[in-house]
Amino acid sequence: MFKPKMVLIDVDGTLVDSVPDLAFCVDEMMKQLDMPVRGEAAVRQWVGNGVQRLVERALTNDLDGYPETLLFERAMPVFMELYAENTSKRSRLYDGVVEGLDFLQSCAGLKVGCVTNKAEQFTHPLLKDLGIFDRFEIVVSGDTLPEKKPHPLPLLHAAEALGVKPEESVMIGDSKSDVKAARAAGFQIICMTYGYNHGEDIRNYEPDAVIDSMAELSNLISYS
Repeated sequence: MFKPKMVLIDVDGTLVDSVPDLAFCVDEMMKQLDMPVRGEAAVRQWVGNGVQRLVERALTNDLDGYPETLLFERAMPVFMELYAENTSKRSRLYDGVVEGLDFLQSCAGLKVGCVTNKAEQFTHPLLKDLGIFDRFEIVVSGDTLPEKKPHPLPLLHAAEALGVKPEESVMIGDSKSDVKAARAAGFQIICMTYGYNHGEDIRNYEPDAVIDSMAELSNLISYS
């Protein structure tokens, strides 16, 4: 059993299936650039490192690709405008998220925060539109600090802000970026079997626990 004083939760691929909106924006961007659309299946393999990296991957059709600078400079404003209008039109909370958040909020004294690589201009509206923004005592976005996951700084920043030691904290995520950030920050890490990990099984990165639904948190976390 985990007995944390703080739990931090990732957004994309953990709380929210945001790929339908992201894929729509990628394909509309590609159309405006007179390039082939990529489709939702491809986008599912590319998300998790912020929108800039997603755009770079879409332009090159490659997880590890980097486009020519001029092409990227044309594409990025197009994507940003599209995503500003389509942040939450198709995105949905995963099954079990509400139950998991309800359980965490029932734990007396447990602090709950959100740490994501998504920029604040998209993070806040998405969480508000899906009705969970007020569930979190702190929201650390991808542009809140000079570094983002897998760097430990966002996790350590949240811990300091909420007055909790890293060794008393748990990160809940879905990707190797979450695992690496948690390990570097001295957090324990619980991962979801679903989500976005570039097609890899998250168990390969040896998180402390793996669950199929956030509703299962009540079986893992003790607050007595």
